[in-house]
Amino acid sequence: MKRLLSLILVLTLVLTACSGGTNPDPAQPEQPEGPSQGEDITEGGKYAAEQVYKYTYAEEITTLNYLINTTWIDMSVAANLVDTLVQYDKYGVLQPALAEKWEVSEDGLEWTFHLKKGIKWVDFEGNEVAETTANDFVASAKYILTKVNESESANVVYSVIKNAEEYFNEEITDFTQVGVKATDDYTLVYTLKEPVPYFESMLTYVSFFPVYEPFLEEMGDVFGTANSAILYNGPYLLTEFEPQIKRLSTKNEAYWDKDNVFVKVLDYKYNKEASSLGGELFRRGEVSHAVIPTTNLDEWMTNPELKDKISPDRLGTYTYFYVFNFKPQFDAEYEPENWKIAVNNVNFRKSIVAALNRRAAVATEDPYNPDYRVLNTITPPNFTSQDGLDYTDIGELSALKGKDFYNEAEAKSLKEKAVEELTAAGAKFPVKILMPYNTNSSYWAQEAQVVKQGLETILGSDYVQVTLLPHAPTGFLDGTRRAGNYSFMQVNWGPDYADPQTYTDPFRRDGNYNFPEYTTEVDADGKNIYEVYESMIQEAKAELIDLTKRYELFANAEAYLINNAFVMPLKVSAGDGYVASVILPFERPYAPFGIATMTWKGARLLADPISMEEFENAQEEWQTERENALKEAAK
Repeated sequence: MKRLLSLILVLTLVLTACSGGTNPDPAQPEQPEGPSQGEDITEGGKYAAEQVYKYTYAEEITTLNYLINTTWIDMSVAANLVDTLVQYDKYGVLQPALAEKWEVSEDGLEWTFHLKKGIKWVDFEGNEVAETTANDFVASAKYILTKVNESESANVVYSVIKNAEEYFNEEITDFTQVGVKATDDYTLVYTLKEPVPYFESMLTYVSFFPVYEPFLEEMGDVFGTANSAILYNGPYLLTEFEPQIKRLSTKNEAYWDKDNVFVKVLDYKYNKEASSLGGELFRRGEVSHAVIPTTNLDEWMTNPELKDKISPDRLGTYTYFYVFNFKPQFDAEYEPENWKIAVNNVNFRKSIVAALNRRAAVATEDPYNPDYRVLNTITPPNFTSQDGLDYTDIGELSALKGKDFYNEAEAKSLKEKAVEELTAAGAKFPVKILMPYNTNSSYWAQEAQVVKQGLETILGSDYVQVTLLPHAPTGFLDGTRRAGNYSFMQVNWGPDYADPQTYTDPFRRDGNYNFPEYTTEVDADGKNIYEVYESMIQEAKAELIDLTKRYELFANAEAYLINNAFVMPLKVSAGDGYVASVILPFERPYAPFGIATMTWKGARLLADPISMEEFENAQEEWQTERENALKEAAK
């Protein structure tokens, strides 16, 4: 979605035990013990005896040079081949990886990492080449910040590291002036240009992966062009790679944490029809995981032989919400001036929110379990936490988490208030509401119909008249949201970096979501509603040291936005929707985005496919354990 800083994107934040200056010397966490030789790894038949993952794929990687490319498919491969300074466990708690401990200066600018000794670089056959040292992180940064290498992740590094942008722009040529230094073989120091509360989480992104410099120089332009043209210090070796034929990764026996690598082989075979053939291949036992297209969902749900072999995918972090447009730019026939009067009345906006049945809207896409995706906040649960609390449980957001916004009686009561106030303000009824949708999505078209019928039925067509605006996928955003060519519209947002600030970006001044700075509404004290919200956000952004206070300020600002009906939360993304799989996602490393969920460390293949009930029970158990883990880490 956006600029590459969006790919800080691939970051997450659970600023807990290892955060900032709150815990300057985090101890090595206790790692779960892996099975010893001869131990029954099936645990009474729960797990498959043969830990070989089989999958078909239709999109090939473009390069193995993790220092330059940032596509999801490329990073998903690199995440299992090269390790990072820090890692996330299955609960999303930050843990040491190549770094055994670290500390940060009181001003938040200097981060010092102490590396484990004896971490080996090996080739694709497992032969030892060298030891991983702090110099490998310096070499990586220098390569990424050298403009001629055209690294797509350079701006992630120079957005935070001192003098990195100046070096990239060739304003300085001495790399020793850049804030990345190895003071000895096992001590790495990053110096930031300003405090970054989420810097730890950035370290799991490919921009901060290490590289062995002598090998990099020896390979030159060949680096990353084949499995033999990179070195490995992660949980797997890419032992075979034939583009558009197969990728075979095997467990790295020299890996420092090999006891927690249970799946021994990742066997990927190329098939350009993989998306349509996946379900059938799973039924035949040829793959371990398959996405079930929505067109085939009813077949699986109603077939007695298949219904217990399908489950939801884990929720994503993109959130969907409806926004009111405060700068209407649509045609005169839809009465933009009248809309301006209506949209600047809080009771009118709240009446729309109370009359919109979000469960019915989401059911157009997932008729089997819409409640799984309905969301009450803009920032999704499990995105980040502080002091052992999920962000959505902090401050005034906590009161919204379990609220049901849909209330017919309240909608009608708010309508009465709005009619009286809007009539006095010179508005005329019915208020015309222009609502676009993308014709590329059949579900969006159905959802738009449900929303239209619900609003007009509950509030009355004498109060609102909803006009649906179908728009082709080509130029959709330019022709609707960005152009202000709508009254009320479903939009979405995904995180750009690991901090609650990222979910405020759609509502910033001079943005192109709903132009909130154009509101004329004032509160009881005569203050402009949006300016009050804006001042709350500025205060939150300014708090860079006290993260507990920072999170509470952001949470209160988000709650203010929702409570004043500037925005109406709808749903969270559903990953791949429904899948047939023998992989229990709650055993793998967790982060709301980034390489954590791309890694196979900690995963085990089940003996049988996951059913709906098993998935729900496992998710509930994971959620409880995660909450306890966050509280423990906060200590």
